[in-house]
Amino acid sequence: MSRLLVDTSAYSAWVRGYPPVQASMQQASGLYLSVIVLGELLAGFAGGARRKQNEDYLRSFVSSPRVEILPIDKETAIPYAGIHHELRRRGTPVSPNDLWLAATAYQHGLRVLTLDRDFLKIPQVLVELIEPPGGPV
Repeated sequence: MSRLLVDTSAYSAWVRGYPPVQASMQQASGLYLSVIVLGELLAGFAGGARRKQNEDYLRSFVSSPRVEILPIDKETAIPYAGIHHELRRRGTPVSPNDLWLAATAYQHGLRVLTLDRDFLKIPQVLVELIEPPGGPV
């Protein structure tokens, strides 16, 4: 059993009922969301026709005793700086939000559950990559 930091792509796939993501999340011993993912999700909901429904579903998800919200704090900044430096040195940049997620995963010893191949560029974190429906993007 693993403890998973669920990224935005994995949460969205879970909501849509994508079986590989659902199986990983069901088997996990703990599920974690970063405040970064919460922000991305809420921003995505803001302009949508199903805003209230999506917000209610997210509220229900985060109220589960299996789910914990992780903050970004001064301890998160330490792995962030190291990961950012290494990726820049190697010429393999990723988005700032993905950097914060990777730093959070590193800080708490979590595996990142994602459909986003960019996390494979970050050797400092363990990644559980689920291929998106229809194959790699």
